[in-house]
Amino acid sequence: MNFTLIICTYMRPEALCKLLLSIDKQTVYPSEILIIDGSLNNETNLMLEKNVFKNLHYFLVDRVNRGLTKQRNFGINKTSESSEIIFFLDDDTILEPNYFEEILKTYSLYPDALGVGGYINNEVVWKKVPGDYRPKSNEFLYDGWIRNESSRFIIRKKLQLDADRNPGCHPSFSHGRSISFLPPSGKTYEVEQLMGGVSSFRKLVFKTFQFSTYFEGYGLYEDADFTLRVSKTGKLYINTNAQLGHFHDSAGRPNKYNYGKMVVRNGWYVWRVKYPKPSIKDKFKWHSITLLLTFIRFSNIFTTNKKQEAFTEFMGRTLGWFSLFSNKPRQK
Repeated sequence: MNFTLIICTYMRPEALCKLLLSIDKQTVYPSEILIIDGSLNNETNLMLEKNVFKNLHYFLVDRVNRGLTKQRNFGINKTSESSEIIFFLDDDTILEPNYFEEILKTYSLYPDALGVGGYINNEVVWKKVPGDYRPKSNEFLYDGWIRNESSRFIIRKKLQLDADRNPGCHPSFSHGRSISFLPPSGKTYEVEQLMGGVSSFRKLVFKTFQFSTYFEGYGLYEDADFTLRVSKTGKLYINTNAQLGHFHDSAGRPNKYNYGKMVVRNGWYVWRVKYPKPSIKDKFKWHSITLLLTFIRFSNIFTTNKKQEAFTEFMGRTLGWFSLFSNKPRQK
């Protein structure tokens, strides 16, 4: 298959260079690589002039097209006619050598797939366990593997507010378990959400769907919005053999106050994309979990060294929640 890789970047030339070097080692190489740069300086372009990568095309976008979702839409419009699959990667990821090969194999094995996601292998420690293993209260068991359970999910379980669907699928009250709760089993799982920075889609998807411009700048949860809409029309999969590392680069990220507001407001928006008319019970659960997570973040003021970050994010989440009653997000 001919395929295009789109990498949207912003002020991260060093991280981008590491990603491109890992792409050079792939068993299957992209037909074209489109770098869509929203940077406010020339550092990324200078890096690319010093390091030559095959099939690479560079675009520096202006203010009108700056921001993750806008840059993705810009890149989609620049892909060649012959491309069948469009890949997206965050600029702070590093690929295992067979990443593209495994994703393309999934499209062959699952011809109904509209999208296929990769698997981040450096953020969670998993352990294989026997079939009769009973997890402890601080462990999460899935498909014969366990990982440590975070405090937020331990508390949610006690309050009977745990997710009631498989990882990567969206409960009716939102606040599900993310893709990171799927184990490195080597299997391919059907899901409703893909992580945007490690995703791919058949090009035909973009005849119907675009990334929403509601998500400005950093674009938190833009991937959930897009893939939940796509999943209503076809199948999405995660191939846990298509692995990569995600090395979170702090450059270009919003401050914690704005991040906190986005967590709540963008989270509400995505929930209503999937379930525009939730029941009273689901509304109660959504707000209960949102407030619970807000006050868990407040408690981090006393339990972590980054007290200022915890406090400012708590304030952002709090004001974001109050704003829902007077200024709800509107779909674009």
